[in-house]
Amino acid sequence: MSEQKTVPTDASVDDFLDAATPARRREDGLKLSEIFHEVTGSEPALWGPSIVGYGSYQYVSPANPRTRGEWMKTGFSPRKAQLSLYGLKDLPEGAALLPSLGTYTEGAGCVYVKKLEDIDLDVLRQLIAIAWSRGDDPLPMS
Repeated sequence: MSEQKTVPTDASVDDFLDAATPARRREDGLKLSEIFHEVTGSEPALWGPSIVGYGSYQYVSPANPRTRGEWMKTGFSPRKAQLSLYGLKDLPEGAALLPSLGTYTEGAGCVYVKKLEDIDLDVLRQLIAIAWSRGDDPLPMS
């Protein structure tokens, strides 16, 4: 079985966010950090080199039930091209609310946003709260 590549690290989330480029991504990343902390009440961890994650749960791969791992309940990454938001559509309640978010695109496991002004931050808070409500029992990974 291969080892999970993206795991929590001891790296500084603040240092990571302060170094984000361009400046707009840094500003959006700092604002997202405030919002995620406000909703979850949790301190973040840097998962791998570039994802700010909150909480964790054990998952079971739908393709291979013997494959299990740990993943963040929710999180984000201020990437150069766009913001990546994790965990917002994993649960049915989040998937149902997602169309109310605003302008975004979807990847296999995340939601992409060009800039925070494109989305409704109150809906984002609701989506984070839904993702945060995920239990700690092993669940299929979306």
